[in-house]
Amino acid sequence: MTDVHTRGATEAILMVVDEPVAAADIAAAIDATIDTVTAALVALRDEYADPDAPRGFELREVDGRWRVYSSRLYADAVGAFVVEGQSARLSQAALETLAVVAYRQPVTRGQVSQVRGVNVDSVMKTLSARGLVTEVGEIGGALQYGTTTEFLERMGLATLDDLPELAPYLPDLADVDGEGR
Repeated sequence: MTDVHTRGATEAILMVVDEPVAAADIAAAIDATIDTVTAALVALRDEYADPDAPRGFELREVDGRWRVYSSRLYADAVGAFVVEGQSARLSQAALETLAVVAYRQPVTRGQVSQVRGVNVDSVMKTLSARGLVTEVGEIGGALQYGTTTEFLERMGLATLDDLPELAPYLPDLADVDGEGR
């Protein structure tokens, strides 16, 4: 298989996937090596990101998987188009709860409630229904929650390591866990 064919086949697959896809899955589908597909993905990402020819889309790697997304340059236009007439925003309570889960995961509902000082059962159900949090385990009979790939995608993050540090905003938090996150 030629590099041109690998690149074209990889691009075609990216155009039809509903969720981010691993390089290994693309390689298996087109009978190519993972290294060849990864090289094609990186080349496509770099081509799409050319500042001299801005595009309305970009190729991003999220949690080891790849997908085409609308360009961050045009987020306002896409947001206006997608949510026209809809209220797709999360409530303040949901945003606070999501932040606790993101920074403290894995975390139980009880632990989130303790941090927030209120019952979070209904908010956690909402976040789960929107695909932003999911059950990731169990400790002492209590379910533990963490964020999802959907959360990473919506936040524009490749991994949880890309979450901004909280220490600059909440100096006394750095003393709590020693990491500032």
